[in-house]
Amino acid sequence: MIPMRDGIRLNTIILIPNSATPAAHAPILITRTPYSAAILTTNSQSSHLGSSLFGYDNAIDVIVDGGYIRVIQDVRGKYGSEGDYVMNRPFHGPLNPTPVDHATDTYDTIDWLIKNVPESNGKVGILGISYDGFTTLAALVHPHPALKVAVPMNPMVDGWRGDDWFHNGAFRQQNMSYIYEQDGSRSNDLRWWTSNFDDYDMFLNATSAGELGRQRGLDQMGFWRKVKEHPAYDSFWQNQAMDQILAAQPLTVPTLLVHSLWDAEDIYGAMAVYKALKPKDTATGTPNEKLFLAMGPWHHGGSIDDGSTLGAIRFNQDTSLWFRKNVLGPFLARNLKDESPDASPIAPVTVYESGADIWQKLPSWPAVCTEAPNSVPAAQPCATPPARLYLQPNGTLSFTAPASANSDFTEYVSDPMKPVPFRARPIQPVCYDAGCTWANWLADDQREQSGRPDVAVFSSEVLTKPVTISGEPIANLIASTSGTDSDWVVKLIDVYPDEVASQPKMGSYQLMISADIFRGRYRESLSTPQPIPANTPEPYRFALPNANHVFEPGHRIMVQVQSSWFPLYDRNPQTYVPTIFEAKPADYRKATQHLYHSPTQPSYIEVPMVTVP
Repeated sequence: MIPMRDGIRLNTIILIPNSATPAAHAPILITRTPYSAAILTTNSQSSHLGSSLFGYDNAIDVIVDGGYIRVIQDVRGKYGSEGDYVMNRPFHGPLNPTPVDHATDTYDTIDWLIKNVPESNGKVGILGISYDGFTTLAALVHPHPALKVAVPMNPMVDGWRGDDWFHNGAFRQQNMSYIYEQDGSRSNDLRWWTSNFDDYDMFLNATSAGELGRQRGLDQMGFWRKVKEHPAYDSFWQNQAMDQILAAQPLTVPTLLVHSLWDAEDIYGAMAVYKALKPKDTATGTPNEKLFLAMGPWHHGGSIDDGSTLGAIRFNQDTSLWFRKNVLGPFLARNLKDESPDASPIAPVTVYESGADIWQKLPSWPAVCTEAPNSVPAAQPCATPPARLYLQPNGTLSFTAPASANSDFTEYVSDPMKPVPFRARPIQPVCYDAGCTWANWLADDQREQSGRPDVAVFSSEVLTKPVTISGEPIANLIASTSGTDSDWVVKLIDVYPDEVASQPKMGSYQLMISADIFRGRYRESLSTPQPIPANTPEPYRFALPNANHVFEPGHRIMVQVQSSWFPLYDRNPQTYVPTIFEAKPADYRKATQHLYHSPTQPSYIEVPMVTVP
């Protein structure tokens, strides 16, 4: 029970390998978690370290082979730790008047460890996934001098822009169960319950997320009330955005950001932090370089799981094992074991190129310029401006701008009483237990959606040469709605050939490469929502998640556009109301949607395309 500066004690489990003694010191590797230190360290009754560690957050092979002292701590207010729990506790300031936060708790913990663990060599590293990635980032705010390395994996960074709670204003209502269980009790004893086998039915029957929250008793929980009180990107969310907090700090600790290209939970965070911190790495290109990035073809936390498949997608290797052996293990060793950088060389950016199934080592990211010239430098010559993939009449897609005004728009009707499922029904809740498939849903086949009348589909001709994208696609829609609010979902898809000889079930498979949602009321301001003028073409511009992918010859490129992604995201009533959390049944109305693709009103996706020789 390690004491903090305010007297609160935090439950901390310390596992010391036999190889570490007061005469043969070893580094400490710490994780701070709200998910029970006891569970993560008592996987079995074995006396062997590897058998004791539970898989979540434990890169077991790296920890055991590296001989690290393993420390896992319950954050304040959870499980064995004293104090009160606050979801993603803000840093000391306007949102937290107390003198303690995750940065001070980490500092105090490290200070105690190096003074009270005689087997330690005085060097500490911190790593963690998801929420524990957030606590890893927090350690970089006024870090302890003994902190020598940080590895935030799939970290929660900005809960409104694109991580757990919202994506561009659309609320991720399937995470209500997480809020209920995580914020409801110290030991997650309160369990969310369902009224339907299919989450689609449960959320549809409740009408709004706010009403379902009332039915389940969520209004008793502080974080849920904060979510409902702040549906827009106001100071509550802005002041908690970790990328902006870290951008105001000096970068002094070597940091390896780990990003999953198919992360169903925190696909925004790691890349936002990289973009914010890269300009601060004044030692770029030298042995003292501080910021590193690894991107793999994984689901959330997949870098410490089996990385040979992603749902139905197979790779030619265990990509996660390759990462741990060639990136994570050497990176920790060079910073915690007095090894020289030359003994464990790490590329500034290590990224998997899906489609081609190869690892790439790059000097920086993105590999192709998609932003202003003063942003992150490109690793390769830029495609300037980015290539534009235009929506065309008759459901076609090409890199050539529309030339005919014969068909100005594509029309579909969005019915909130029959929202588009984000995956095949029956839809499972968010879960990671045996039999759960939630983690891989971003790699689900999109064929079912492409056959719906309320999904606009645009497809290229069969490719005769590879098309490689490397960076952040940006959706640029000119669209109108007969309602006064609307959501826009854009999906960039790789369509496999009709027959795939080695994998027959992959014939015509539609694999999402990058996709996201945007709530139309925020088209002019993320913090100040406004109704959409009915039947008026309006521009909508928003970024899609980063991709590093080759569309191979014989494949086609597809773009799907729709106005619901249910029940992962709450339904837009398509009638403007002050807060969708309080929308009533009468507010949900059909709307006729137009996607424009004329010479004067083109819709397109900016794609960071690597030019093929």
